[in-house]
Amino acid sequence: LFYDTIKGGDYRAREANVYRMAEVSNCIIDQCVGQGVPFAREYGGLLANRSFGGAQVSRTFYAKGQTGQQLLLGAYASLNRQIKKGTVKSFNRREMLDIVMIDGRARGVIMRNLVTGELERYAAHAVVLATGGYGRAFFLSTNAMGCNGSAAVQAFKKGAYLANLAFTQIHPTCIPVHGEDQSKLTLMSESLRNDGRIWVPKKKEDAEAIRAGKKKPTDIPDEDRDFYLERRYPAFGNLCPRDIASRAAKERCDAGYGVGTGNAVYLDFKYAIQRLGADVVRDRYGNLFDMYQMISDDNPYETPMMIFPASHYTMGGIWVDYELQTSIKGLFAIGECNFSDHGANRLGASALMQGLADGYFVLPYTMQNYLSDQIKVPRFSTDTKEFDEAEKGVRDRIARLMAIKGTKSPDQLHKKLGHVMWNLVGMGRTLQSLVKAVDEIAEVRKEFYSDLRIVGSADDLNTELEKALRLEDFLVIAKMMAIDALHRNESCGAHFREEYQTADGEAARNDKDYMYVGCWKYMGDEERPVLLKEPLKYEAIQVQTRNYKS
Repeated sequence: LFYDTIKGGDYRAREANVYRMAEVSNCIIDQCVGQGVPFAREYGGLLANRSFGGAQVSRTFYAKGQTGQQLLLGAYASLNRQIKKGTVKSFNRREMLDIVMIDGRARGVIMRNLVTGELERYAAHAVVLATGGYGRAFFLSTNAMGCNGSAAVQAFKKGAYLANLAFTQIHPTCIPVHGEDQSKLTLMSESLRNDGRIWVPKKKEDAEAIRAGKKKPTDIPDEDRDFYLERRYPAFGNLCPRDIASRAAKERCDAGYGVGTGNAVYLDFKYAIQRLGADVVRDRYGNLFDMYQMISDDNPYETPMMIFPASHYTMGGIWVDYELQTSIKGLFAIGECNFSDHGANRLGASALMQGLADGYFVLPYTMQNYLSDQIKVPRFSTDTKEFDEAEKGVRDRIARLMAIKGTKSPDQLHKKLGHVMWNLVGMGRTLQSLVKAVDEIAEVRKEFYSDLRIVGSADDLNTELEKALRLEDFLVIAKMMAIDALHRNESCGAHFREEYQTADGEAARNDKDYMYVGCWKYMGDEERPVLLKEPLKYEAIQVQTRNYKS
């Protein structure tokens, strides 16, 4: 697990953090079983395993096709138990809009109550961000609609560093885009790649006939199907890492072999049903097949699924040290919102693993080191000038956006930003596309501040205001993503600069010049951020070129 995670991240992760995560991984399973998570079991009662991308052994514990959801339910149930006991206070339906600093330390937050619109103050000895990633900078993503990068941006503006923002994961198995009016995409679990085979037609005329509706995928005989992952990566086949599988799908579609709208490939279970029987496949993936059929109106037991890569996860995030503390004293970041464990590409199921490791087995111990000399510091009052200034800053920000009174909704502008990001800072990037992206992001930002329209009131439930505040922060993140990708003149993991690739189209790393964590320091809205470098040193693992072919 330690080796596969480092290798899967293309040697751009901090070795010590990954080792620690692997070390506590067994404890995570015990913790979740204790919380009642219904992991799959073998006939004899032992926990079952299956393979995920980037690994040649079956070591992923799972709960049918809904592992993440079941882990969430287990964690929520555990939390609710503590809320009932009175040991934890929960303030839901709120969003953090600023971090309050007192004497150089994070000492509280300003929240907006999403139901009433009121601003609220909360003081604390330390602040922990567990706010997820910024994948919705692409507008269309598999993330929940409420996911955003706002907490990271507020931390950035207060002095925390943002690290490796160019490392964004495009997941290979998502239901393709079907129109301009979509607001999000649907993930099909990576577990499907265990038994499904990915292919496109070998002949362009067959692909064209399918796109024109003149042929069905079931009309294409086996000998005319290109199982391109099995052909290019025989050792891992359909279970090669996500960045590689996504680029391979894009390459086939760009070459004219895509199906559906031209931006899709097939994930076929015909062979698994022949080998295992429909009942076994239904037992393993039935909920996913039902979801696919409800969305696409195709029966995946009879016809192949259509899939295409989509924005899913962000390996980059807030820089943290080994104890998960940011460059701001008293401010911690855990899970996807930090940068630490996955390098340039995350392997399947590792986000769940990192979030659980950070929250249950790392932060409770490392935070003690910070709090040890704070034991005599009394509780903070929210009636201080620091809280007054922070709340005033938030009120002024909201008033400024409400006063624009333009013609474009936040979603219209966000969609425009998403097109820029997907086309120019997506799976394949070039010097020219990234320079163009920086300019076009600036144009969207200019339009945002001149033509934004927010309906409703700031002092009430207002989802349009929520979207506008998040979009303002996405504009910062998008610019930082492009700048980070522009400075890294190499290809590694999910960061694929098309100028830097091997003869057979694989990522060409530059370890001599870029084996570091790229950290960015905020210098002002109109100023270029400053690059700081944390060198990466590998002591337990030998650095080599990733190979998933043999």
